[in-house]
Amino acid sequence: MSNTISRRDFLKLAGLGAATSAVLTGCGPAAKYVTRQPYFDMPEYTYHGESTYYATTCRECAAGCGLIVRTFQGRAIKVEGNPAHPVNRGKTCARGQATLQGLYNPDRIPGPIRQGRAGALSRQVMTWDEALDILAKLFQNTPADQMAFLLGPAPDHLYDLVVELAAHLGGPAPIRFGALSLFEGRTTLIQAAQELFGQAALPFFDLASADLVFSFGANFLETWISPVSYTRGLSTMRKGRDGRRGILVQFEARMSQTASVADEWIPIRLGSEGLVIAALARLVAEVQGRPADSFQEVTPDEAATAADIPPEMLYHLADRLATAARPLVLVGGSALAHRNGLQVAKAALALNALLGNVGREGGVFLSPPAPDGAPHSRLASVQEMAAFVQRLASGTVKTLFIHGVNPLFELPASLGLAEALKNVETIVSFATFPDETALQADYIFPDHHGLESFGYQRVMAGAKEAALSGLQPVVSPFHDTRATVDLLLAALAQAGRPLPYSDEFAFIQSKIRPLMTLAGGSFTAPEEHTFMALFQQHGGWWTLNDMRQQPSSPRGRIAVAMAAPEDGEFYLLPFVSPVLGEAGANKPWLQETPDPTTTVMWNTWVEINPKTAKKLGIKNDEVVRLIGPAGAIEVPVYVYPAIRPDTLAVPFGQGHTAYGRFAAGRGANPINLLLPILNEAGDLAFADVKVRLEKTGRKYSLSRLESRIGVYGEGLEEAH
Repeated sequence: MSNTISRRDFLKLAGLGAATSAVLTGCGPAAKYVTRQPYFDMPEYTYHGESTYYATTCRECAAGCGLIVRTFQGRAIKVEGNPAHPVNRGKTCARGQATLQGLYNPDRIPGPIRQGRAGALSRQVMTWDEALDILAKLFQNTPADQMAFLLGPAPDHLYDLVVELAAHLGGPAPIRFGALSLFEGRTTLIQAAQELFGQAALPFFDLASADLVFSFGANFLETWISPVSYTRGLSTMRKGRDGRRGILVQFEARMSQTASVADEWIPIRLGSEGLVIAALARLVAEVQGRPADSFQEVTPDEAATAADIPPEMLYHLADRLATAARPLVLVGGSALAHRNGLQVAKAALALNALLGNVGREGGVFLSPPAPDGAPHSRLASVQEMAAFVQRLASGTVKTLFIHGVNPLFELPASLGLAEALKNVETIVSFATFPDETALQADYIFPDHHGLESFGYQRVMAGAKEAALSGLQPVVSPFHDTRATVDLLLAALAQAGRPLPYSDEFAFIQSKIRPLMTLAGGSFTAPEEHTFMALFQQHGGWWTLNDMRQQPSSPRGRIAVAMAAPEDGEFYLLPFVSPVLGEAGANKPWLQETPDPTTTVMWNTWVEINPKTAKKLGIKNDEVVRLIGPAGAIEVPVYVYPAIRPDTLAVPFGQGHTAYGRFAAGRGANPINLLLPILNEAGDLAFADVKVRLEKTGRKYSLSRLESRIGVYGEGLEEAH
């Protein structure tokens, strides 16, 4: 079974019943001792011609979807959703399916290296003993208040360990950041719930049980909050109940993938979302004969003019809301990416309260707490990241540790992070891939890939149940990598500052142990080893009952005004690529997957309305220069009929200068057009930007699945 434990010892350690089950399902309490061998040296529990399946958690985003990975002769060959998992119920998105291409990626960092911030040309291969010595000396010689940790949104067990480590050393708590949170407006939603309901929790929108959904900027079928869960919710809503099919109406300036499957798309002007919501609330109150004092200052005609829609449309929409049995209003994404984004979020939540659906089936709840009792860690806002960058620039941080995030790509360049990093004496990256930030580190000590790792992820949204999703290795590490938790624990011990955990598995076990005493869970066990075996076999632990929190009565007054963008010719709408997300560009499967609305692959483009393109004399595939308040990018044109004439849209996900052969030098990054303009919650007001457009005189043929004839009949005469 491995070089360190025999089958007899394994059965003794786990207990006969649990261990037998563990061998059959590929997991168990002794799994950390099991070497998952490639086919030429198979372990005894892998049989010729038979597959072994492992339950684990997807690490492609922080939603915490459960996976079942099929392995054959020691190699992972297929990923599917875990049908028992409360978040995704057996489904996965494209990024989840492509996680194998991260595991087998040819550009993975194969082992510890010293590079002196000069990139690949100066890389020196190190041993792990040398890496451990360096980390131990950093812990010994760096004052705790001059040490900083910057972590990504996953995994949670690493974050928990670093929180303990920082407190143990007497230093500041780690910072967590992810670009998806920036585009989701997650911080804004949490603060809106805090101010309106008195509880700092992420709202839970019960899409599945609603019969009429108005969505403002929330692209929940793509990358917003928990897309697989919300996709399941939409499917359930569309099936309807009592013979009545659910209806979706999407409000946004550009037809997204979510808007494309909506029953109705209403292309309102960017920045008018708050006024439209307020006007709907006022009209709904009038229909129902109820007071709506918070919204009396907004008139329907004013809102209709700001949104560039007919006033009678607002009256019609309000009547539909007021008469629906289970109406629901979602808000997120671009609707919150304005200076008044917090007020927009509060207005949407208050409209739900006016509709009487707060804490009711098909309405708005607050997301369940974590089952282990730990608070959900809030990701840093752009405002907090700006303060962190200033701290780095001041030179007060001597040692910076980075894991699971690529801020040089995910943050606007106007924040000045690249310059600030030059004032940090030592940067240590634990990156799995050679991304932009990793190449600016002095050392890279690569972590295992997610499919080679133990861990857990708290489910913050997407499930009614309180859930802790579990990770376990499905294969042996393909490279000379180390678990970051193991490395940190060993370095602390060598530095004479040990934490009370022998290794990563022991730390995880200590955090999961309290679940054994909780009633009403997905499984129970009489002792710890069996419980850990079941935790791995099930892919986590979750409650069986609904744990969504009931919001309190709304409080406070809401004042909504039209957002005021910067000067420029066109509104700019950056949006996260539904396929690539923020970190999928290094996977060729995803690069080759057509964008759902344009079918473009392998590049960045700018979407321009046909009327605007004709007015400017621009055709498909012409390269134009977009000039924003912080910089400029050059991108080919895609003439797109489903966008407002006053708006240009550019996907975020390409534009890497590093990150491996499939990502580097491809496309452009629209986030570098932006200044750090913030809303009241500290989120980036990325939709309050206007840009100028210039022709370059060049052409670049976009790779797209649709024919050249496309949707306009381009080249149709030649085809005949």
